[in-house]
Amino acid sequence: MTKISRRVFIAATAGAMTGPVFAQSVAATTITVPFAPGGSVDALARIIQPGLEASLGRKVLVENKSGGAGALGAAQVAKAPADGSSLLLTFDSHATIPALMANPPLDVEKDMEPILLVGTAPYVLICSAKHNFKTIADVIAADKANPGSLRYGSAGPGTIGHLSMLLLCSKTGMTMAHIPYRGGALAINDVLGGHIDLVCASAAVITPQLSSPNIRPILQFGDKRLDSFAGVQTIVEAGYPALQAYAWWGIFAPKGISPGLQNDLSNKIKDVIKVPAVTNRLKETQQMTVVLSGPAEMQKFFTAQIKLWGDVIRDNKITL
Repeated sequence: MTKISRRVFIAATAGAMTGPVFAQSVAATTITVPFAPGGSVDALARIIQPGLEASLGRKVLVENKSGGAGALGAAQVAKAPADGSSLLLTFDSHATIPALMANPPLDVEKDMEPILLVGTAPYVLICSAKHNFKTIADVIAADKANPGSLRYGSAGPGTIGHLSMLLLCSKTGMTMAHIPYRGGALAINDVLGGHIDLVCASAAVITPQLSSPNIRPILQFGDKRLDSFAGVQTIVEAGYPALQAYAWWGIFAPKGISPGLQNDLSNKIKDVIKVPAVTNRLKETQQMTVVLSGPAEMQKFFTAQIKLWGDVIRDNKITL
């Protein structure tokens, strides 16, 4: 469990029990992470867990329920009581469930309510150092000189890294082959070994490998350069502003939660993350731009993500 300093604890507990909308009968809150332990979502849950326990005044448990690109864990939360005892902390793949799965175990829009958009981080394209690519223009030129010769990896079919590259290839006319992996780390291992040419993955996954001489980041799919990728061109700078792609982390609750409880939970979690020690840790470890958008703003963002990636999935006939 992540340790938390006395200063952070005091800041997080300010006004801890001031929210009268919380049902006193709720003995604990479970945060379901719909992925295996060790990923960025699991890390985020465990970073905020101690401060949230202090803020809510009750035990907060973290449960990993993986499967179905995050759909199984989400379905479990959707069926839980809407009393603040069960929350879903999930990743960008949540927006792909409606289009990617023929028979999803839940309707992500109708069965759940948004609580908080925690933050975002751009996807990043890296290449094997066996190539002299410095920018995406170099990759485009190489592909056009020898169509189909380049191969890119992703964390799997229908992941945002895969969908981002489909959009980029469609816009630029590239014909690169897609090599799907069971997770971004496996794809990065193969680009490190020179077995594939490029990988598109979240900045959080790529950052730990930046010191390796075997890879080179050449494009970030955001509108502003991250500090850790200060020398890397953005998709906007490359001339493709419509192709921005972000990893994001969000919290949802079961449908039927009262507006008062929904907003109270959002504000309490927001206050925990606002603590400088927590915010800085998320920036350093996840390359996260902390957003902290409440329910209404998060709903607009989530709806737009469903439309954006759903169109790409349908256009390319991708299914799980």
